Amino acid sequence: MTVHNEVVLARPVTAKPGAGDFAVVERRAPNIGEREILVRVAYLSLDPYIGSRLRGKHMGEPAPAPGESLPGFCVGEVVASRHPDFAVGDHVVGECGWSELGVMAGDQARKVDASLPLSAHLGVLGMPGLTAWAGVTQLAKVTAGDVFLVDAAAGAVGGAAGQIARNLGARAIGIAGGAAKCDLVRGAYGFEACVDYKQPGWQDAVKLACERGPSVHFENVGLSVLQSVMPMLRDYGRVVLCGLAEHYQVEGPPASLPIGAIIGKRAQMLGLVVYDFYPRLDEWLALATPWLAEGRLTYVEDVAGGLAAAPAHFEKLMGGDNIGKSIVKVAP
Repeated sequence: MTVHNEVVLARPVTAKPGAGDFAVVERRAPNIGEREILVRVAYLSLDPYIGSRLRGKHMGEPAPAPGESLPGFCVGEVVASRHPDFAVGDHVVGECGWSELGVMAGDQARKVDASLPLSAHLGVLGMPGLTAWAGVTQLAKVTAGDVFLVDAAAGAVGGAAGQIARNLGARAIGIAGGAAKCDLVRGAYGFEACVDYKQPGWQDAVKLACERGPSVHFENVGLSVLQSVMPMLRDYGRVVLCGLAEHYQVEGPPASLPIGAIIGKRAQMLGLVVYDFYPRLDEWLALATPWLAEGRLTYVEDVAGGLAAAPAHFEKLMGGDNIGKSIVKVAP
């Protein structure tokens, strides 16, 4: 492949990203330096945090300029290598842009098992799955008897988190937007219940589903849900603060915590940054891989075909209209 396509920003992003903010450009095949690998991309991962990163609002990382490579994890096949740990034909996951052909830093890439579905290494076997495992097992320390409540439960992180909690003996209760997403949470993911927050009185429905209230709440959305859940939380409950989806694209003061409710509930607030747990990914994979084989862990993907579909698919994700993990199938 002497030329390939890449998706870049067409203009700086100052609000919620839309398809019109991107452009498809043609590139020549890049040269690779020492300890780098060249990868033919099979699948591109689209994740909510990218919306913030495109605006320079994520973990202090600068926003990419128009025409520069975009942040995004990919999985694909090595076609050239100048790194001793990787050979042509290996399958790897890492960051290399929204591109058909990308350069990965070999020291930051990871070889993957190609006998498993490749796209799963971007979802349940990748960053979203690791995020869920870290929050459920390492921070909240969920055990049998817990009532585990999670919002954005139809998403890649929320769906995996509820399944992990269920497999550890907890009751898994989800919050999601719309009947289709709630059906997915109850059906494919096996939660005991799921409440549609778009319906009037959803807070009462959550309270009913949780009976005496959740002992653990896994927060992916932001203040609107957290403020409603905190009065229901059991005394000495644990809250994992994982995501702020409703705040990522909104200008204004940052989200604040309901301090009085935290004190009254004697609650633990546990901040989760998945980067802290990358060195422990193998621990999650050792647990997740047999669970997948046994049917105790499943995943759903929202797949778009072809790199040119990435901008519209990302707009769909930014609008919360995806069902399952957002993936772009770049090549066979």
